[in-house]
Amino acid sequence: MSTSTDHGGPDDPSVTIALTPDGRPVSDRGDTVCVIGAGASGLTTVKNLKEHGFGVDCYERETGVGGAWNWRHDRSPVYASTHLISSRPFTQFPDFPMPDSWPDYPHHSQLLAYFERYADHFDLRQHIWFGTEVVRVEPVAGDRWDVTTRSTGGYGPERTSRYAAVVVANGHNWSPKLPEYEGLADFRGETMHASAYKDPAQLRGKRVLVVGAGNTGCDIAVEAAQQAATCWHSTRRGYWYAPKYVLGRPADQINDLLLALRVPLRVRQWLYHRTMRLTVGDLTRFGLPAPDHRVYETHPIANSQLVYYVGHGRITPAPDVRRFHPYAVELTDGRQIDPDLVVFATGYLPRFEFLDARLLGDEAGVGRPTLHLNAFPRNHPTLAVVGLVQPDSGLFPISHWQAVLVARLWQARQYRPERAEAFAATVAARAGKRYSGRVEDSSRHWFEVGHVDYLRAVQRALNELEAVR
Repeated sequence: MSTSTDHGGPDDPSVTIALTPDGRPVSDRGDTVCVIGAGASGLTTVKNLKEHGFGVDCYERETGVGGAWNWRHDRSPVYASTHLISSRPFTQFPDFPMPDSWPDYPHHSQLLAYFERYADHFDLRQHIWFGTEVVRVEPVAGDRWDVTTRSTGGYGPERTSRYAAVVVANGHNWSPKLPEYEGLADFRGETMHASAYKDPAQLRGKRVLVVGAGNTGCDIAVEAAQQAATCWHSTRRGYWYAPKYVLGRPADQINDLLLALRVPLRVRQWLYHRTMRLTVGDLTRFGLPAPDHRVYETHPIANSQLVYYVGHGRITPAPDVRRFHPYAVELTDGRQIDPDLVVFATGYLPRFEFLDARLLGDEAGVGRPTLHLNAFPRNHPTLAVVGLVQPDSGLFPISHWQAVLVARLWQARQYRPERAEAFAATVAARAGKRYSGRVEDSSRHWFEVGHVDYLRAVQRALNELEAVR
């Protein structure tokens, strides 16, 4: 692979180098890199590849940038009150700060404006094909890739272009994870996944059961406490709930200071417990289940209001759902409740519907790729994933440095092949390594990373590829 300044799109006159099985031509895009998705991770990938001299074609199925943060997109999980749960300094791209006048936890509309300004500032739109979805990505000889696209919605003909490399940046918060319960099909009330929740008016005056204790589930439970006639909040297990502010500062900034000072995990856990005892005390007295794990073994839930509304009787904690009846929901403690509306805040599953899961090391096809640094698969040195992490801080800086590493690695394939080969050996040895201590084995937690440990690992990888610009 060589770098290139040719940034033309796949409609440019290109040499037909092959035919697909159904007789369509395959256009050669030369040394151009294909990026899938123009959300936060896709935009920073296009920007960093461009800065390192690569030609880039980016395909975005929607009509604008922003990915999950663009509420106009049909796959966006954003609802009216969505704000960041990581504070502004730890969320912004390192080379494009958010305005100082913005709040500590910006609103989703501000995030969308931020991405639009980012795309304009770095002149990224000329590389993006909006309204174009990727249908298939297939490996071909020479570590190259055939990428088949069409207009979003299946309209118009398919076309196939051959690329030197592919970056998958399609996000991981758009394919709902739907639970299965006995009797659910016969339930006469209303049910929805949290992805369909957009406005508190959907809860107003109803008897609402929220299932799931992630950040979204807690946000919806808090809104139900204010708008619904009754709110139950069902969780399978106990969780640690962290306030958004500690000592007058955003909580992630205090935690990052402790990490920067290399305060041992046990000491940080003790400080957390001490803080909780001095503020809200033992949460089990409100009926919340005790956590079955130590704090920081999974990421705490960032929510300052859930405990407040539980304490005021506006949210009733409930255990897991056992089964559904036509007009009631049975809980695992034997109680039956009668909600009008059940909201499943049960998370999302990473999906790569255009790609054979085995290419990413997901042999079982369950949405759990085996990747080095959550980005690099074994056996395919010109394929990478950016943004497949769930950090304990902001995602955008991590996506930025992942993209920098991808660009410098692919430069090394031409200018320092021995270092690229050494990196490939590291990928083979370390793919699947986790960067968050002991992590729960669940679809929600398996790709959690501690941002400090993870970024240190990325920096080590960059050091190994130094001087390849």
